Amino acid sequence: MDRPTLLQKVVEWLRAGYPDGVPHNDYIPLVALLRRQLTDDEVTQVSAELVRESPRPPGPISKIDAAVKITHYTHELPHEDDITRVRAHLESRGWPFDADPTDGDPS
Repeated sequence: MDRPTLLQKVVEWLRAGYPDGVPHNDYIPLVALLRRQLTDDEVTQVSAELVRESPRPPGPISKIDAAVKITHYTHELPHEDDITRVRAHLESRGWPFDADPTDGDPS
């Protein structure tokens, strides 16, 4: 489904569910429900581009590299779940991914 069609479906869904407008208390739950997730094909495309652009022999790919590439595909800031899926995809194929800078692991 292309982006304009998807957005139209989301707007229609919101109008049906909230004919009088979205109550203030429902904003955060709605954002959680509507957040963008990469498709499996997008994960593969992002991973392939990261591998193609990384130094040889297998150079580590950073979390920032993945986030920037995801933004290129989605035109939105990436969600941690999407970055995690790209990381898992790369690691499952033996490509090194740098350590998460927030996990305290220096390796």
